[in-house]
Amino acid sequence: MTDKSRYVRFDWAIKRILRDKANKEVLEGLITVLLGEQVTITEILESEGNLDSREDKGNRVDVKAKTSEGEYILVEVQLTKERDFFQRILFGTAKNITDQISIGQDYNVIKKIYSINILYFEFGCGDDYAYHGVTTFRGMTKKDSVLELKTANEEKYISKSRMTMPEEVFPEYFLLLVSRFNEVAKTPIEEWMEYLKDAVIKEDTQVPGLQAAREKLAYMSMTEKERRAYEDYMISVHAARDAWETLKEEGREEGREEGREETKRENARRMKEDGMPAELIAKYTGLAVETVNSL
Repeated sequence: MTDKSRYVRFDWAIKRILRDKANKEVLEGLITVLLGEQVTITEILESEGNLDSREDKGNRVDVKAKTSEGEYILVEVQLTKERDFFQRILFGTAKNITDQISIGQDYNVIKKIYSINILYFEFGCGDDYAYHGVTTFRGMTKKDSVLELKTANEEKYISKSRMTMPEEVFPEYFLLLVSRFNEVAKTPIEEWMEYLKDAVIKEDTQVPGLQAAREKLAYMSMTEKERRAYEDYMISVHAARDAWETLKEEGREEGREEGREETKRENARRMKEDGMPAELIAKYTGLAVETVNSL
């Protein structure tokens, strides 16, 4: 890849570039592709998630957006390496909910929240790279019964009368597992995943957000100072990844060693049960005589 076709990684962009409302088309495009409808960002929110700190474990930007039907929503985009990220995104959505309402206000002022999470580490089991989760209420005695909200009395408690299902009120979650993406990019979500993983954008792309990204996130469009900072960031990312892989390998080796030790002990127990002398057991297993006697 030549410098002229290089694009900065999304985790860098969301921290340094995409919080500028002038560059909102990129983030709008990602949200539009995931939600399946046109979304317009109306405000970059002043929130804890938008604090600019190099020490942040995850990069998050909270925005207020409007769908094609005029409904305002809150979107949280987070790039995290925390292993407790389910609790982390739960906290993020809960914080956004409580920030929307003041004491004494009706609860129907609360806006819909979509939590979009881009994960640059392997997590969980599954053969897909993109997951979507919603809240539904199913019958406990009639398993095929799903709770709906239809009566006029119920509708007054939700912000839109078109909402007939609880999942249209409760937060929704998107999990994009970047490292799992190994497809040939043909669909909009696949093109976005290709960019998230490899910072690759097709020259003829028509995918929402990626056209703007080609203009706004080009490596060569940055100043020399920005490029140096970006390269420094990428070095730190690779160093952190290598350190984590080293820790995992050391953990695996330690586990293998513990397994070998336990195997020796188990063999020694069986030999001892068969009446073999402790000195001979120690010779064949490599355990100390004292250890054999303690089994």
